[in-house]
Formats: sequence, structure tokens, C-alpha cells
Amino acid sequence: MNFYIVIPAHNEEAFISGMLQSMVEQTVLPKKVVVVDDASTDGTSKIIQQFSEKYTFIEGVFHNSQKHHEPGSKVINAFYKGFEALDKNFDIICKFDADLIFPKNYLEKIAVIFQQDPAIGMAGGFCYIVKNGEWVLENLTNKDHIRGALKAYRKECFEQINGLKNTMGWDTVDELLAQYHGWKIKTDTSLQVKHLKPTGKVYSKASKYKQGEAFYKIRYGFWLTLIASAKLASKKNSFSFFMESIWGYFKAKKSNLEYLLSEEEGKFVRKLRWKKIREKLGMR
Repeated sequence: MNFYIVIPAHNEEAFISGMLQSMVEQTVLPKKVVVVDDASTDGTSKIIQQFSEKYTFIEGVFHNSQKHHEPGSKVINAFYKGFEALDKNFDIICKFDADLIFPKNYLEKIAVIFQQDPAIGMAGGFCYIVKNGEWVLENLTNKDHIRGALKAYRKECFEQINGLKNTMGWDTVDELLAQYHGWKIKTDTSLQVKHLKPTGKVYSKASKYKQGEAFYKIRYGFWLTLIASAKLASKKNSFSFFMESIWGYFKAKKSNLEYLLSEEEGKFVRKLRWKKIREKLGMR
């Protein structure tokens, strides 16, 4: 299978070398890797150049984006800058973060997942972080969800969901839309990816308001927003996150922001989410 990979990178000098080294050591090599230097001010660009000079399948692209970190939109805008540099001769398109180190058989095992079941539209492994000197599963991980850091899409699925939305919550919307169109989401617990920079370190208070805004825009409604916000706040051990998320939901509702999903898609999403909640509670 032809793997094309896009890696947005902003000031990733400390991590990008390890990431790219893990790509060139894959047992199944990607056909193309585009690394998007998203207006970095450190040595990121130089490292990208060094790898692109040594490996013909690696290409660097510069993206002169805004300096302000906007969760969701900034990284997706950078992704599309890289995606535009690719042709369409891929089977699998991946959006990988720059601060990851993949096991050598990662792409090989992802290829097997896609080959074994043509109904699988998205696949991925799990992020592990260092805690007390040991690599442990990152607490934001969910077995039925692929982290935004390591998304892999079958071409047909990617096209059917109209790609990625440049907003916070894009890595939930993609999976919901994939399921709406009948695709399966597959995770592999054996694929343990080292995540060198834990999620959320650069998020601001304003971005927490955007979490609630994202729940509104994907038509969760109040009760699902309440449950989802509480779940995230618990994982982050932050009551303020919960309050800011709820406040963000009501701000979005008052502003009558545009939805990301159609009414029919929203109905499907709510039904799917309530079904998952009932299953976790042991209810039919």
C-alpha cells in the first residue's frame, strides 16, 4: 500500500530528528513524506533539509502561518499546505505529529489492518508518554478513538468525509463522519508510539473555551457536552477545564455559530454517542 505522510512541525528542533529517523527505519517505507515547517524559529528547518537531502521520499515545505497557537486550525492549515504538495497516487494518507517516535513495524501493521478489512476507513496505534521514568499510556487515550497525533486514513474514506476540518475537535469529527458513512475505526493496542511532548502543554485558557465551542459545533447538545466535558476534565484533573468548556458551549450557542455537521449527521452522532454511553454503563 502506498503511504503518504504529512507532518506539521512548529519549533520541533528537539523532536523532529527522532520522528523522521523512525520513519526512514520502517519495515514498510512510506512512498512520500512531506514535513511542513510551520514558521519555525529554531533549527527545525535545517533538520528537515538534512533528511530531505539524504532520503528522496522526504520533502520539506515552508508554511508562513500566524504565530498565535490556535488549537485545531493551525495544525490542519499546515497539514493542507503539505497535502497540496502531494499527488493523488496514495492508498493511505497520514497526518502525524512531529514529536512522535514510531516502532519500526508501525506502517507494516497498519497496512495489514487496512488490507484485512476493506470496511476500515481509519486506523492507528496508541500514544505513550514518560511518567516516573517509564513509558505509560497517555491518559487521554481511548480504545475506540485514534489520537489526532497519528491519524491514518484510507483514501476513499478521507475523500468521503471531505478531509479534515480546520477547527478544534477535528480529530473527533473525522471519526464521527467516517462512521456516518459506514466506515469502521480500528485501533491496535500493540502499536505503542512514544509521544515526547504530552498533549495540551501549549493550550491557553481561550483554547479551553474552544473545547465547549467544538462540542456545540458537532451538535452534541447540552447533556452530551456536559458528560464529555466532565470526562475530559477528569482526565486532565482540572475542574476549571470543565467550567470553561461548558461556558464555551453556551458562548457558541448564544453566538449562533455555524455547525460543522448537517442536522442529519448531528442526529446520527448523538444517537451513536448515547449508545456508547449506555454500553459503558452496561445498559442495552
